[in-house]
Amino acid sequence: MVDQHALPASPRVPSAGMGPIQRFLTATELDTRLLGMIGALLLIWLGFHFLSGGVFLTPRNLWNLSVQTASVAIMATGMVLVIVTRNIDLSVGSILGVVGMLMGVMQVDFLPRYLGLGHPAIWILTLAFGLVVGMGIGALQGIIIAYLRVPAFIVTLGGYLIWRGAAWWVTSGRTVAPLDQTFQLMGGGPAGSIGFWASWAVGALICIGIIAGLYIGRRQRRRFNFPQRPIWAEVTLGVLGCGIALAAVGVANAYPWPSRIAANYAAANNITVPEGGLFISHGIAIPVLIALAAGIVMTFIATRTRFGRYVFAMGGNPEAAELAGINTRWVTVKIFILMGALCAVAAAISSARLNAATNALGTFDELYVIAAAVIGGTSLAGGVGTIVGAMIGALVMQSLQSGMVLMGIDSPLQSIVVGIVLVLAVWLDTLYRRKSN
Repeated sequence: MVDQHALPASPRVPSAGMGPIQRFLTATELDTRLLGMIGALLLIWLGFHFLSGGVFLTPRNLWNLSVQTASVAIMATGMVLVIVTRNIDLSVGSILGVVGMLMGVMQVDFLPRYLGLGHPAIWILTLAFGLVVGMGIGALQGIIIAYLRVPAFIVTLGGYLIWRGAAWWVTSGRTVAPLDQTFQLMGGGPAGSIGFWASWAVGALICIGIIAGLYIGRRQRRRFNFPQRPIWAEVTLGVLGCGIALAAVGVANAYPWPSRIAANYAAANNITVPEGGLFISHGIAIPVLIALAAGIVMTFIATRTRFGRYVFAMGGNPEAAELAGINTRWVTVKIFILMGALCAVAAAISSARLNAATNALGTFDELYVIAAAVIGGTSLAGGVGTIVGAMIGALVMQSLQSGMVLMGIDSPLQSIVVGIVLVLAVWLDTLYRRKSN
């Protein structure tokens, strides 16, 4: 009887001397680094909103911010796995550029000759072609790194130069435009958004997913006799998650179509325009949905698959992972193949948003992607990183850039700020690791 009473009492002992904030964090099991990053993001938003004269925190700017973040966030999810295994990929921006240029040529110059202009299969074949090229480039770099033992820094630095030059060589510097109309939907805009009611449906699905995840997690903890979170903590997490999701949907729906586009739509569909003008919500942009899907899939891969466990085992101790029977070389190749596929998806979004494939596509994106992963808590020492953190890190980086553009800060100074933020993020990660050890 003594033992039976002692076991459930032990988890309460550490909370006896805690303050209310620490007890809340312990009960909800929220990551303090993630909360700190969200706090920093809110401070950045409030600061730019004040300095820009109330322009930053408007539905229009926040909607555009979400679209601009999508491509970097998608690539950052793959960069997490790369850095976790103590590698680096400096070529992601150049891969985006060359794949984007090849997809542009595919849908503008090649496919229309055989399928006809505006054929419904053009965008599908173009995207499939881009994914194959991206994965092929990733496989090539991964094989050189894993089997020829050339350091990832050197291989991807060479790739940074090679693929950037290849992007120019494909068209000799010519801009390829306009792109297929269906393909353009992946870039956002009035047509590339899902509208008012569909956005609320997505918000409801996200809330259902959050609640289901909490319920399933609680059942799994009970099944394996793991410590349970208090009911109030579970409810708090559910309310916070659903509140953030629904608030984001509300912001997306508060941004209307431009008046001229709305008027043209009304004329084409015999809709009477009221005196104040026709209000048609953008809703959630398609590139944002693609980024969310990439985040969910990559989180599942990183946390719920054998491949994900191998990745983090390699990052924690490569020698021990190899001795344990993990084929570390093949895992490395698969990581870079996955990175190439994500670059292809980001290339589709970036080129579709511009409605053109240009040689400048993806320039400096490698810096933003690496910075997003590091700011999001991915350690350059390996073994530590989260997909959610990297995506929030991408939002932080894009918020800095968007805010500086609103304030009229020159591009060179923007690069200086990004460099400073990256160095500070690595320094803070070093301090955190020292403290945890």
